[in-house]
Amino acid sequence: MSALNNIYFLHPWFFLLIPVIIGAFFWFYIRRASYFPRLNMSSLQGVEGISTLRSKLGLLSPILRFLSLIALVFAMARPQSVLQEEEVKAEGIDIVLVMDLSSSMLAQDFKPDRLWVSKAVAGDFVRGRKYDRIGLTAFAGEAYTQAPLTTDHSVILDFLNPEDGLRIGRLEDGTAIGMGLATAVNRLKDSEAKSKVVILLTDGVNNTGYVKPIDAAEIAKQYNVKVYTIGVGSNGDAYTPSTRNARGQFRFSLNRVEIDEELLRNISKMTDGRYFRALDEESLQRIYASIDQLEKTEIEVSVLKRYQDKFYVFALIGLICLFLEMILKYTLLRSIP
Repeated sequence: MSALNNIYFLHPWFFLLIPVIIGAFFWFYIRRASYFPRLNMSSLQGVEGISTLRSKLGLLSPILRFLSLIALVFAMARPQSVLQEEEVKAEGIDIVLVMDLSSSMLAQDFKPDRLWVSKAVAGDFVRGRKYDRIGLTAFAGEAYTQAPLTTDHSVILDFLNPEDGLRIGRLEDGTAIGMGLATAVNRLKDSEAKSKVVILLTDGVNNTGYVKPIDAAEIAKQYNVKVYTIGVGSNGDAYTPSTRNARGQFRFSLNRVEIDEELLRNISKMTDGRYFRALDEESLQRIYASIDQLEKTEIEVSVLKRYQDKFYVFALIGLICLFLEMILKYTLLRSIP
């Protein structure tokens, strides 16, 4: 259907000839007996049931002529394919997503776990930011840049794939919030975008790293980077990883959910951002929707259209059908006056 949607007819009024062609063929069909000589025979018993190649091909000639005329009508309507190009003029926003990969992100108060839901919801957010550059930073006991700022969102979405992408266990365990934020700010400090934003998602308390979260927030403020912080985790207790078995698999136990909300609020306040608390998947979706609305920018889109003629395809089909009809008429279907 997408191919048909890109076809435009420059002279569509030629399609008015199609009912005329159909009417002419119908008229010829009901009057066909008057065009051929008649031979009266006392009985058809001697030739009844006889079928030859000539008789079988008898109907092919008018069908070919009909198809050739219809194809030529389409050619005269001048079909063209429409190629659209978008020219975007916008003062875009540079956004770095900072994702917590500490083992507590496997807590099961979100279904199936916090990390799975966080990646899925963040992926939906990225899909809605068509014209922004987006980067991705991950942290646990240390931090690193998973993807630099890019407009190729497919790269970011690969890492945010809920079934794959970012995984827990690739970094030393812990929660180095300051390291994660500092790494993200380092990616934004040289940006010339109108707005520079960090969305930091964590479910714990800063307990490691050589960069303090408040120091990282001060650096973000110096570079005019706005930080939105999201605390992920339900109120009360949740099943979280506590120990590992002999095969390295996590064992879960019921533990108190601890999030340093005061720290996250201070980071956001220092950088003119906002703090959000996600208690479940639905609230996390609403949070990203809120951030999406807060960080809108005016976009001017110019649509450029280029046309490519396709009439020759129909003209070729029409000429081939007409050529085949003529060959049949003067060979196998030839009649003697």
